[in-house]
Amino acid sequence: FEAPHLEFYEFDDDYLERLRAGDFRTQEHFVAYFSALIQLKLRSRLRSRQDIEDVRQETFVRVFSALKKENGIRDPKRLGAFVNSVCGNILREHYRRPALEQPEEYATDGIPDTGMNAVDIIGHKETQSKVRKILEAMGERDRRILREVFLEERDKDEVCKDFGVSRDNLRVLVLRAKRKFRSHL
Repeated sequence: FEAPHLEFYEFDDDYLERLRAGDFRTQEHFVAYFSALIQLKLRSRLRSRQDIEDVRQETFVRVFSALKKENGIRDPKRLGAFVNSVCGNILREHYRRPALEQPEEYATDGIPDTGMNAVDIIGHKETQSKVRKILEAMGERDRRILREVFLEERDKDEVCKDFGVSRDNLRVLVLRAKRKFRSHL
């Protein structure tokens, strides 16, 4: 096994501000840059790709959440160490959880989704029939989430109440349902 060459990036105040402001290209770079590092770190420690993906996603959830806090991340030069530390904490939490108690979903607040979303797909009349067939083939929970959030455009707080989840957990449920939808596509 040969590790891929990773380009070192020096983060500055401007980058951190763009990240906080939600600049898409900056977020995209940030996620791509640290995804490669996180996957290298986790590859030898976790067996399944799903576990690696779950830890990666949760890492970004917590990092993006910290970015939004007033006293969150202040020193851009410490960004790499912070991401690594958060990832390590989540990995330790993952090990402490018995397999049967591991939650199926993790929050993904703030992670840019660069793929085509269900609303874009449904908007095309020629694919509506295919969309209905795919939705019917999906599990009940995923189907309900996609219908209520995208087709019915229900208030997210009401959807959270119906499913008994927080807003952060709803985001991950939606993200996973969209991924399952795309895989059927």
